[in-house]
Amino acid sequence: QLQLVESGGGLVQPGGSLRLSCAASGLNLNDYTIGWHRQAPGKEREGISCVPSSSGGSTNYADSVKGRFTISRDNAKNTVYLQMNNLKPEDTGVYYCAAGRIVTAQPPCSMVAFLYDYWGQGTQVTVSS
Repeated sequence: QLQLVESGGGLVQPGGSLRLSCAASGLNLNDYTIGWHRQAPGKEREGISCVPSSSGGSTNYADSVKGRFTISRDNAKNTVYLQMNNLKPEDTGVYYCAAGRIVTAQPPCSMVAFLYDYWGQGTQVTVSS
């Protein structure tokens, strides 16, 4: 059964860090572009980062997280991570990972949600003092 499972969310103070994990079963994440998306209360879902498949390309970050978040893969564990540092209250939301067979004309990878085929159930991140 094909499944993406996010973990690592929680409550953290401003300035703190969290590492989210996206573990897959039923598909080899290395064959897919993996994106992290988030949905804040009352707002639309937004793409915040992606890492390309083994076919090549480069990572991508939304301006709102650039310099604070880092996406990475562990192919042996079939897992993708999102390291989040210097968290801010506006980072609060439900974080989803998604997988898609996405080909872009040139780097970097795309964070556009409708291009992704498979989604996890989400993990809540709350940044508050």
